[in-house]
Amino acid sequence: GLMGVIADAVLALGGEVIGVIPAMLMERELGHSGISELQIVDSMHARKERMAVQADAFIALPGGLGTLEELFEVLTWFHLGIHKKPCGLLNPAGYFDHLMAFLSHGIKEQFIPSTFQDILTIDDQPDRLIDRLLTRL
Repeated sequence: GLMGVIADAVLALGGEVIGVIPAMLMERELGHSGISELQIVDSMHARKERMAVQADAFIALPGGLGTLEELFEVLTWFHLGIHKKPCGLLNPAGYFDHLMAFLSHGIKEQFIPSTFQDILTIDDQPDRLIDRLLTRL
């Protein structure tokens, strides 16, 4: 999948890749054997917790339900003060435009605090998104 492609690209450029996978998924799909370190944990919750502790920032790429769930969890944790790490959303070809419209609607209807706009950095260019997030570290 997309995570494997990114891991391979990072490794090809001499970078380090740390993967975290629950044991149940390790049984169903093969974890990436060529990464720098593969950490196997007990559950999806343990996976997210481990990644949150080890990460300096969070970037959501185009994806499905799991991506959205993880994005909203780190945004909620930020809002609650559990962490203060930068959160980004890569939006190539407008993939997340409808999601952003929904979030704007939630702000307008006062279900989502207006400060949410300060939490999430959105860009359609990966290098620019990373640069913007680095200024928030």
